[in-house]
Amino acid sequence: MSSSRRSRQTSSSSRISDDQITDLISKLRQSIPEIRQNRRSNTVSASKVLQETCNYIRNLNKEADDLSDRLSQLLETIDPNSPQAAIIRSLINE
Repeated sequence: MSSSRRSRQTSSSSRISDDQITDLISKLRQSIPEIRQNRRSNTVSASKVLQETCNYIRNLNKEADDLSDRLSQLLETIDPNSPQAAIIRSLINE
């Protein structure tokens, strides 16, 4: 069997079905607050769900970065040998 034929078989066997995509989109609809709060969330298009999911993940990353910055600033204001400092360092390093 040629390698190109083998790669075609592998890619077709690992392809996701339309039903699986529909199920995943439905799970995203339920997971993203901006969509879940919409009374007609089932009518939101798959592309809009993916767009909102990307926005939501971007916002979560920004919030995590902001919290990390705030914890770093807090760490600078307390005794570095205190138990609180150890807790803050563990949160920053996670």
